[in-house]
Amino acid sequence: MRVHLHMVRHGQTFFNRYNRLQGWSNATLTESGLADAATAGGKLKDIDFAAAYCSDTTRAQLTAQTILDINEAAGHRRPALVSDMHFREQYYGYFEGLDMAMAWYAAGAPHGTPTYNAIVERYGLGATRDFLKEADPFHDAESDAEYWARVEGAYALIAANAELKDGDDVLVIGHGNTLLSLMHRFAPAGYDLSERPANGSVTVLDFDTEKPFAEALSVVSYNQ
Repeated sequence: MRVHLHMVRHGQTFFNRYNRLQGWSNATLTESGLADAATAGGKLKDIDFAAAYCSDTTRAQLTAQTILDINEAAGHRRPALVSDMHFREQYYGYFEGLDMAMAWYAAGAPHGTPTYNAIVERYGLGATRDFLKEADPFHDAESDAEYWARVEGAYALIAANAELKDGDDVLVIGHGNTLLSLMHRFAPAGYDLSERPANGSVTVLDFDTEKPFAEALSVVSYNQ
C-alpha cells in the first residue's frame, strides 16, 4: 500500500528566530509562525486527509490544528490528530537551546570541521549527530543510530493504521532537521539540501507501508 505524506515543517518559533537548537524543547510560535501555519493550511486546503500526525511538541500541535481548521472549513472531514513522540525533532541533549553556531563548533571543531555544513560535507549528515553526542558532557544527545530507530517508529505507526487505503493522503507535521535528514537519506540527486526546509513549507513523500523503512520513502516534492 502506498500513501502520500504531506509533510509540513511547523511554523517559526522564538528559538528559530534566535537561531538556537530546538529539538525536544518547547518554544511558542511567533506571529510569523502562526502565519506560516496558516499559509501551509492554504496550500493544503483542497487535500482530503485520511489521517493526521504530529510530534508531541506545542509548535507541531498548533501548526497541525491550524492546518486542520482551514482544511475542515474548506469542507473536508477532519481526521483525528495523532500526536506522538516518535515524530519529534532530533534530541540535542546538553546543547538544547544553545546558539547553533556555538553548538556545531563544539561538536565539529575536534574533528577539524567547525560548522554544521563542514561536518556534513566531510563526514556526512549522520556524523553531526554522533559528534554532538560525543561532545555532550552527559552524552544525552541522540546518536545517529538512536535517532533513526526512533524515527522509524513514527512510520511504523502510520503503517499500522488499518483505516488507511492505497492512495490516501496523510498530513504529517514535523521538524526541519528531520525533514532534511529524510531528504539526505531518500532523495535522488539534484535537490539543494544546503539549507533546512522553510517554516510552513510542504514536502511530499510517497510511503510504501509494506517495504522495509530503508526502501519505503520516495520524494515527490521538497520545500514547497
